[in-house]
Amino acid sequence: MSETNRTKSVKKPAMSRPYLSIIIPVYNEEQRISETLRKILDYLSYKKYSWEILIVDDGCRDNTITLAEKSLTGKRYRILKNERNMGKGAAIRHGMLEAEGEVLLFTDADLSTPIEELDHLEEPLKQGFHVTFGSRAMKGSEILIRQPIHREMMGRMFNILVQILHLPGVKDTQCGFKLFTHEAAQAIFQRQRMKGFCFDVEVLVLARRLGFKIKEVPVRWIDSPQSKVNPLKDAAKMFGDLIRLKFRGK
Repeated sequence: MSETNRTKSVKKPAMSRPYLSIIIPVYNEEQRISETLRKILDYLSYKKYSWEILIVDDGCRDNTITLAEKSLTGKRYRILKNERNMGKGAAIRHGMLEAEGEVLLFTDADLSTPIEELDHLEEPLKQGFHVTFGSRAMKGSEILIRQPIHREMMGRMFNILVQILHLPGVKDTQCGFKLFTHEAAQAIFQRQRMKGFCFDVEVLVLARRLGFKIKEVPVRWIDSPQSKVNPLKDAAKMFGDLIRLKFRGK
């Protein structure tokens, strides 16, 4: 697969399919990856199901991967490598198509949505939904640290366009905390093409087009001051991607 380049996998004996795969895209995250993985491993230590962690190296130029490997020593994990920085959408696609779990979660490296919120996303899957995703805009969500006001306003404008053009009724597409059945993930991400931050919209649009049931779930959320979203450059590209997605063939 040309977009994903080569894959580096930890050499372990063959294992049965895990219940859960957690996909984490990383780009120069040495300041927080160890703490993020500590929180995830603490959470998983109370679970009785099997799991794996996939770290997608999207062209890191710092010590992110060395620190991740140290944190995950003795655990079931893989490092997937993009040889250059290709964007969050491309990194997530790489991880989702490589993951083996019965259910697949992707989460941001900053854990803006605490990993414990996974419990809330799992419930709708048991009711027959195929894709569940965290929302900061629904009744019942809890914003512990808010974004700067200019980013909040841009987000609201973006969501208005998303609802008009693509996903009526969906209040928040951009929370980086989404859970998929294996079947849905394979079907969606084989078709997903956007490499930037608008990929979240594309993924949900594809899910609906393919007939998968999606469910928006209120979550706790904490703004990260180290966000890599550029308010001007990325916002302009995302608005352009919304228009391109509207006219892309089904």
